[in-house]
Amino acid sequence: MYGIAIFGCGYVGLVSAACLAHLGHAVTCYDTDFTKIHTLQQGSVPFHEPGLENLVREQAAAGRLRFTARPDEALRDARLAFIAVGTPTGPTGEADLTYVRQAAREIATHASGALIVVNKSTVPVETADLVERIVRANGDPAFRFPVASNPEFLREGSAVGDFMHPDRIVIGASDAEAIDVLKEVYEPLGAPVHVVDVHTAEMIKYAANAFLATKISFINEVANLCAVVDADIDGVVAGIGADARIGRTYLEPGLGFGGSCLPKDVAALANVARAHAIEPTMLDATLSVNRRQVAAAVRNIEECMGDLCDRTVAVAGLAFKGGTDDIRESPSLTLVEALLTRGAQIRVHDAYAMRGARSRLRERVTYCRSVYDACDGADALAIANDDRAYTQLDWARVAAALSGNAVMDLRNRLDPAAVRRAGLTYRGVGRSPKRLVAS
Repeated sequence: MYGIAIFGCGYVGLVSAACLAHLGHAVTCYDTDFTKIHTLQQGSVPFHEPGLENLVREQAAAGRLRFTARPDEALRDARLAFIAVGTPTGPTGEADLTYVRQAAREIATHASGALIVVNKSTVPVETADLVERIVRANGDPAFRFPVASNPEFLREGSAVGDFMHPDRIVIGASDAEAIDVLKEVYEPLGAPVHVVDVHTAEMIKYAANAFLATKISFINEVANLCAVVDADIDGVVAGIGADARIGRTYLEPGLGFGGSCLPKDVAALANVARAHAIEPTMLDATLSVNRRQVAAAVRNIEECMGDLCDRTVAVAGLAFKGGTDDIRESPSLTLVEALLTRGAQIRVHDAYAMRGARSRLRERVTYCRSVYDACDGADALAIANDDRAYTQLDWARVAAALSGNAVMDLRNRLDPAAVRRAGLTYRGVGRSPKRLVAS
């Protein structure tokens, strides 16, 4: 087992740290945010991810997981240093590598011996080359600092399971020792290992996220077409998803993709393409369809309710994805803001994201303790993310609370028949009204 330093206690860094500690490695997490470090040292996790807080506490109690605000302390007994910092979108769509550069300099400056430096952050092609130049320029020339790329494939809401049961491990490196050590690190997982060069590893991560985003935009465009030609998107998804070449994953019509990964990674890959004089036609189309999807949802609501001025809409689900508190690039919040501009009164609920939503929506909406409270006196209920709890609502209770009778299923996760049995009007995304009437 190895001593591992992880630079960055955000989503990727913390999940990776806790899981690597669970595999038996001695892991120290470093971050420049003193408040975050203090929170973690007290056994709390600063964001919601199922199973993570218990795992962090368990590994800290076992002495395999520590947190520090000192880079030298993090590196003291480390054999590997993982860079897991944020790479936010820059002003022209590029990935901002400020924190990656900073982490590379700190690793080189404070290393007390040879280190394998591992890029875990999602970064553009050639970033490993950049990190290697920084480490060589700032580190002790007596030490070896091979640089590897080891992208993550974690989904918010299931990240711990994704780490512990991965489809594959990607190692991008040319240094034999780095490859062997990383194989040993992940060996207990028993997953297939793909060893490639660093540029290929960096491209794998961006290409994977771009492809998933493209599937979402594709099925949303098809769903919008289904709505106007009286076809049913559920049947379309079942029919094309049965083809092994296509599959059903990420063919989920709704409000579009959001979060910290897909929007910025597609934009960053498009930026890389333009930097190399390649027009990213498909990537641009993926982003364009996604930007328009909330407008399509608003039209759907207006077709059902008419003029929204002074109408009250209950919106359930504010995070970009159910089961998380992440509001970054959340289409649900974009929807709320679009409804506000049309004069609607908005009552909102989310099990985890209310605090974050308040930082953006302020006092322009009414925050409610439950979906039923949100429905109280509202003309319609809009289900805006895929939280499982919203599929298990007591529809008779919803009907009693609403002053109107419209339910807008903007993620196609509800049972239309169950909604209709409560006397409510159901409207989904690309779901055939004729089929619903027949049911």
